[in-house]
Amino acid sequence: MSLLELKSVSKIYGPLKALDNVNLTVENGEWLAIMGPSGSGKSTMMNIIGCMDKPSLGEVILDGVDIAKESGKKLTEIRRDKIGLIFQQFHLVNYLTAVENVMVSQYYHSMPDENEALEALERVGLKDRAKHLPSQLSGGEQQRVCIARALINHPEIVLADEPTGNLDETNENIVIELFRQLHRQGTTLIVVTHDPEVAEVAQRTVVLEHGRLVKEIINENFEA
Repeated sequence: MSLLELKSVSKIYGPLKALDNVNLTVENGEWLAIMGPSGSGKSTMMNIIGCMDKPSLGEVILDGVDIAKESGKKLTEIRRDKIGLIFQQFHLVNYLTAVENVMVSQYYHSMPDENEALEALERVGLKDRAKHLPSQLSGGEQQRVCIARALINHPEIVLADEPTGNLDETNENIVIELFRQLHRQGTTLIVVTHDPEVAEVAQRTVVLEHGRLVKEIINENFEA
């Protein structure tokens, strides 16, 4: 059984169809990129997959459960337990240190554990910056804190929205290498991006236009 399946999913706002009859399957451990121009429906799809919104029509089967039918409270629980979110805007708490920002995610999931949070920072190469505030970190370092925060609860899916959009080339390469490591460890990755270079390292890319899935590209040169 696939980890995630969208069946005839539409999201409708009055006369506008932000998503229009989208069908998509994501296998466990797959690395998928979602591309498309501004207004194509990428963010809408991310919000639905990430349990932050519900479709107007269709089914969204995540790990055997149709999340389109679940209550807001249940969606919050599913997002907490199964999904790690990484955003272009880092959403770090500016008065908390790096390790404390990672522990915030633990607080909503179980119990904060500083040692586990430090291990997560070590995975992204930032254990030595654990006590620094966001203002004392570069953009690339802040994004890596976000990745550590997304990983701390061992999610089934890591869902990243433009994760390299605010980064220079050096830090973009660091983030992509972290994604490669996650994939090798069996993590399912869904990366929303407008950057062809970021999409090209994924196993598969789907392209949205005007809310419709118009193209699928298999990366024949994918390196596991």
